[in-house]
This record gives sequence, structure tokens and C-alpha cells, in this order.
Amino acid sequence: MERKRRTQDERSAATRGALLDAGRGLFGERGYAAVGTEELVRAAGVTRGALYHQFKDKAALFEAVFEAVEQEVTQRVATEALGAGAADPLSALRHGAQVFLDACATPEVERIVLLDAPAVLGWERWREIGMQHGLGIVLATLQAGMEAGAVRGQPVEPLAHALLGALDELAMWVARAPDREAARDQAMGTVDGLLAALAP
Repeated sequence: MERKRRTQDERSAATRGALLDAGRGLFGERGYAAVGTEELVRAAGVTRGALYHQFKDKAALFEAVFEAVEQEVTQRVATEALGAGAADPLSALRHGAQVFLDACATPEVERIVLLDAPAVLGWERWREIGMQHGLGIVLATLQAGMEAGAVRGQPVEPLAHALLGALDELAMWVARAPDREAARDQAMGTVDGLLAALAP
């Protein structure tokens, strides 16, 4: 009985994974509105019933895809920024911002995270999920900076929210710019100005 239950759990996880993979590929390539549920289940190799067993509807699948992409981007920022041997917390924040803007410039992340997610999920839910994944890293880095005397002492939570909000807006601005490379350079100039203002 225990073995049968475990097999059902494994089968369910495999179905969910196939739907997430299919959704990520199709949503990332063509966008949420252009992808139908029939196409999703065909690409995943599952039945329509399996889709609705795993997810309430297409929007729920999209939310799960968005959250997975957001988690990956956050992990990439943490690994590359904190593992880069930055000399101080402000340098780590700057490198993290650069990694984030680079990640958001990839077509899949741009379409899923910046273009479709706010429209499909609503701004509040989009921000909530983004904060769940990125806020902890920014809070910890700012706190470490204050304790080391590299960041001017102030309430850390509103500051972390302000920085994350600014980064999201800059990423959206870069994604919509006619010359993205120039826009990204300008965005990093803005980040430099924001971080310089945090020094004691």
C-alpha cells in the first residue's frame, strides 16, 4: 500500500513537472494570451483532466511557472552576486542588480516575469511573489552593510522594499526600450546613484 501511494505521488509530480515545463516553454516563447490549454496538454503529453487536477486553470499554471522562474532568477542573483567575492555589501548589491537586469533581458524571463505576470496575476500578486523571493537577500545584505558601517543606518525593511521596487521598474523600462543595451547602461547608472546615497 505504501509503495502504491508513493508511486501515485511520483506520477503526480511527473505530471506537474511536465505541465510546468510545457507552460514555461510556450509562455516564454509566445506569451500567455497566445497559448491555449489544448496546446499545453499536448506539449506536456498529458490529458486535459490531468491539467485541471494539478491546476485550477491556465492562470494557475502560469502563476506556478512565474514563481519557478522568479525563484531561479533569485537563486542566480544570490549565487553570482554573493559568490563573486564583492569587497563590501554595496558592491554585492550592485553586482546583484547587474545580474538581475541581465537575467530580465533574456526573452523567456522578460515575457513571463515582466510583461505577462503583472497583467495575468495583477500587480499586487506579481509584487507579492517577487518580494517573497528577492526580499530576503536584499534585507540580509543591507543589514550586513549597516552592521559593517558600509551602509548608513536607517530602517532596513522600507529601504529593501524601495530598492526592489526600483529594480523591478528599471527592468521593465529596459525591456520596453528601443535600445536595450543603452537602457541597461543607463539603468545601472541609476542603480549606482541609489547605492551611493546609502553610503555613510
